[in-house]
Amino acid sequence: ERICLGLSTRFHGHSIHYMCYHASATKVEDLIQALMDQGETRLLTVDAFGMTPFHLLCSSVEPRKDLLQVLVTYYPPNVLRYKDANG
Repeated sequence: ERICLGLSTRFHGHSIHYMCYHASATKVEDLIQALMDQGETRLLTVDAFGMTPFHLLCSSVEPRKDLLQVLVTYYPPNVLRYKDANG
C-alpha cells in the first residue's frame, strides 16, 4: 500500500521531477521556467522515493543532454551526490 501511495502521489508538488521523468515531452524553455519559478526551494527537493530530478532524467532509456545541462546550471554540484531510496 505504501508503494502504491508513493507512486500515485510521487510528483505532487514536484513539477521539475515530473518534467524530468517525462523528458521526451519536455521543452528546454519550460524546464528553465519551472526552475526559475521554484527558486531556492528546488534545491532540497526529493520525491517520495528520495530521487532528485537528476536521478529521474538519468534513469531514462535515452537521457537528454540538453535537459541535463539545464539542471547542472541551476543546481549546486553536491546534489549529484544524493542517493535515492535504493542507495
